[in-house]
Order: sequence, then C-alpha cells, then structure tokens
Amino acid sequence: MVTKMEIAIENVSFSYDSSPVLRDIRLDIGGPQFISILGPNGVGKSTLIHCMNKILKPTGGAVLLDGRDVSECTLKEIARKVGYVPHTASDAFPLTVVDTVLMGRHPHAGWRTTDDDLEIVYRTLDDLEIGHLAMRYFNELSAGQRQKVMLARGLAQKPKALLLDEPTSNLDVKHQLGICRLLRDLSRRERLLVVIICHDLNIAAKYADFIILMHEGRVYDVGSPGQVITADNVRAVYGVESRIIDDGGRPHVVLSDPAEGCMEPLCGGSRCVGDCASCAERRSAAGAGPAPSGPSEPLPAQGPG
Repeated sequence: MVTKMEIAIENVSFSYDSSPVLRDIRLDIGGPQFISILGPNGVGKSTLIHCMNKILKPTGGAVLLDGRDVSECTLKEIARKVGYVPHTASDAFPLTVVDTVLMGRHPHAGWRTTDDDLEIVYRTLDDLEIGHLAMRYFNELSAGQRQKVMLARGLAQKPKALLLDEPTSNLDVKHQLGICRLLRDLSRRERLLVVIICHDLNIAAKYADFIILMHEGRVYDVGSPGQVITADNVRAVYGVESRIIDDGGRPHVVLSDPAEGCMEPLCGGSRCVGDCASCAERRSAAGAGPAPSGPSEPLPAQGPG
C-alpha cells in the first residue's frame, strides 16, 4: 500500500509564447481520492497536469510534490511517485503488452528487467483483467484494451499519484464507465491520488470524489460533485442551459438545446415556470411579459470558489 501523496499548486501560470493558458492556479490536493478536472476545450486542463509532472515548466508559481518543488526533481524521481497516462499512445513500434507495461518499471529498475519487475507487471495485468492479452501486440488491440494497457503501465510504476489525460476519449459508453469505475476503485484500494481530465459531466459526477471546474485558464469552482455541478456553473462555464436531477445522491445533467427552448418540465417551449435564460430571451423577442407564476423547484447552486 502506498503512502498518501500531497500536491500543492501555488499561483501557477503558464503561457505559450505570449498567449496565457493558466492564470494564477492555486490548489491543494491529496490522496487517496478520485479527482476529475472539468471544463471546455482550451481552458488549460492538460497544461495543468503537465505542469504537475514537469512535462511543462510553469512560467510563474510552483508545483510541490510532498513539499518538494518539481523543478528540483529529475524526471526519473517524479516518475517514481507520479504515474502518467497520456491522451493518446503511439503504436508505431509493435510491442507486446508485457513489454509495453514493463516500460513503467524503468524509473525503478532501469533497462534491466528483474523477476520482481515481471511479477509486478503480470500482477497488474491480472488486476485489470487483461492478463490474457500479455503476449498480444499493442497495435492489434481495441481502443478499450489499449487504454487498460496504458493504465497498467502507469500502475506498474507503483506511483503515489496517477494523472490521466482524457482516459475515456474514443471509448464507447460501456468502456467509459468501466475505466472510471476501475479508477475510482483503484484510488480506494491502493490509496492512490487519481486525477483525470474528463469532458463528460455525468461520468465525472457519478464517480469522482472531488471536482475541479476550470474556465478561461482559472479554477472556477472546486468541491464535491453536488457542490460544483450546478445549473448556474454549467451556464457560466459552458454557456448552455441545463436541468440538474438527482441520481442516487449524485447530480445528473440534462442539457438544453437552445433551439428547443426551456428544459423545465412544465414549460413545453411556450412558457417558463423557472428562471430560464433561453425562455427569457424568447419572451423578450416576442414582446411578452415575465413568466407566469407557478410551482417550481429552484435548483441549489454553488457560486465560484
């Protein structure tokens, strides 16, 4: 069992040339827990986790791993503590699954493979229920199988934290659910800090312990799924209307298509019993007055943290 990892992000900024991507990010996160980073495209989600493991160097501020500035650590030292699963994996060179996962042992053993390394690799494959793929070639696998192999490579590092850049992209719904369920269970069983970038609000709401919502290069809100995934936040960050319903104690987002009108059940696209921006705009354009009064259930909202 690994010990708890603490990551402190202290006023981190990052720019590509003169274009700012991250602006004064301040966060303290630690394991074991499953954290999901949410936000539209281009708000700096991938850049943030790349600053956490020294793939990128912040242009301002610092990232501390267990109190030590990552700028003072070698990449090998970081890899012993932090596993990383990239958004896509190159399959240009055909390697077996075993050889691919063995690459995760390099920070500990170098290029010399030991019996202990092989034991860790095969045990990890069995834990992920892909032991039967051990001698298959990576470039012959399905997208879901490849994602599990890349996850196995990260876990073979025996890290204290695991960072994943959109691990469910290009997967069907079944595999998206399976990967996120697996990551949640691993964070609890192995006492890992697991941080993923996710674009699906409902999958994040279903499995994450903690949400980081980003907007325009900044942290807009943080907290539990129920605190962060609100109609107000979805409107402010994504620019769309939504209705939040309860799904076993977790929020579930029902999105509105502006062309179809309000999502309130009693509205029907002609009148609004809630505080719907799209219906307000339609009433204004039609010269109508305010929405008629009627029964409604205001949704709880959490403002920016």
